Amino acid sequence: QAILCLPRSFEYSQKNAVLVPAAALGIGGMLLYWLRSGRRIETIDMGDGWWGSGERHLRGKEDASIRPFKIETSDKEIEDLHRRLDQFRFTPHVEGAAFQYGFNSTYLRKVVDYWRNQFDWRKQVEVLNKYPHFHTTIEGIDIHFIHVKPSYVPHGQAVQPLLLVHGWPGSFYEFYKIIPLLTEPAKHGLNEGDVVFEVICPSIPGYGFSEAPHQKEFDSIATARIFHKLMNRLGFKKYYIQGGDWGSRITTNMAQMLPQSVKGLHLNLVFIARQSLGRVISTMVGAYVPWLVGFSREDVRRFYPFVQKNIYDVLQESGYLHIQATKPDTAGCGLNDSPVGLAAYILEKFSTWTDKSFRHRDDGGLESKYSLDELLTNVMIYWVTSSIVSSMRYYKENFSKDPDLSAYNRVGVYVPTGIAAFPQEIVHVPRVWAKEVYKNIITYTYMPRGGHFAAFEEPKLLAQDIMQFVQKVEQL
Repeated sequence: QAILCLPRSFEYSQKNAVLVPAAALGIGGMLLYWLRSGRRIETIDMGDGWWGSGERHLRGKEDASIRPFKIETSDKEIEDLHRRLDQFRFTPHVEGAAFQYGFNSTYLRKVVDYWRNQFDWRKQVEVLNKYPHFHTTIEGIDIHFIHVKPSYVPHGQAVQPLLLVHGWPGSFYEFYKIIPLLTEPAKHGLNEGDVVFEVICPSIPGYGFSEAPHQKEFDSIATARIFHKLMNRLGFKKYYIQGGDWGSRITTNMAQMLPQSVKGLHLNLVFIARQSLGRVISTMVGAYVPWLVGFSREDVRRFYPFVQKNIYDVLQESGYLHIQATKPDTAGCGLNDSPVGLAAYILEKFSTWTDKSFRHRDDGGLESKYSLDELLTNVMIYWVTSSIVSSMRYYKENFSKDPDLSAYNRVGVYVPTGIAAFPQEIVHVPRVWAKEVYKNIITYTYMPRGGHFAAFEEPKLLAQDIMQFVQKVEQL
């Protein structure tokens, strides 16, 4: 009987020898498919939109032409500005207050005097026009952008397309000092792996020379979609993207929306707003045993004392946010009517967001990092386009849907990501926290100096970090 069973057991073992590996291969394949398909599922729906005036015109295709654009001014525009500056009503400041009550009105007098008598807007218009400007219509509104190509590309070197996105209260002009470093790195002593870029820098709709949306609910998702359409219209299939402030939110949404189009994402600000029990515990434990929760010594230095740096300082600097996220048009009316009010409102941010300690200086430390010509040029972009109200509405549209800007944090960012953490940024996000959203961090750099307006303040540092990040991504 035992002999009779031998052929059967041999036959059974043969079947096992075939079936077990086949089953294992099948299960492994299903698991791999599930993992890969899971990543594909974790994207933001691109959708579509219409932001033009009135109802969408269904007949005929949208004008997809790229139209050259030039910034212009006139005697009438300058005379109107001067008349308003001459009628500036001075408010005496509180003695010893520096910038702790807002923009110091005594220093504001100096700024207004310079603006009225020395600032040359015609000359600054020439500076703005040194790069090629364009308009194109997307989803019913005109999108403004500059497109700068390298003047010389060494043989065999690939040019990387790079989209740079600004925030509030900045503009495309923030990038004017970093653009030549990215498009002509060798000229400026930057030879980071022979990386060279062509730069596309759009204005967020409602900012500067981009038309304001005429419909409600224009948020960062709509902006991300429009900027993808812009890059596609320019002929790019894959590209790098970079942003800070709202630019960080927009480019993150771009990476979540079409990861197959984004070669790499570089940020100089990270939004990680929603609190969790684990994060509360790590905050408490990190003050005593930081290594246990993944904090570095530098994280500790930038993060603590927690209440001072993450609650008190943020509350001091976020009053504007509540206004703009609820009733932007009310305050905006006054700013759109008064150039002095507009300058005070905008430039106060360039003081304290560059360095919190500047609150204690009578001049807000503004001229230690920027020139008045640079600062006033950014203000003038808002003034001549009457775009301050529409730029403020961007807060309303985003925060009304997503009060802590974390609704899309559950959608992981899997594209290669680089983070430049500047020490004077409004909030510091440790790498271990950033990894909760950005799953593929290639570089995380503790920058030696600089604040919120990185490209405007420390263009060389930011350019070097972008280049090192792209070099690493290209080697993957």
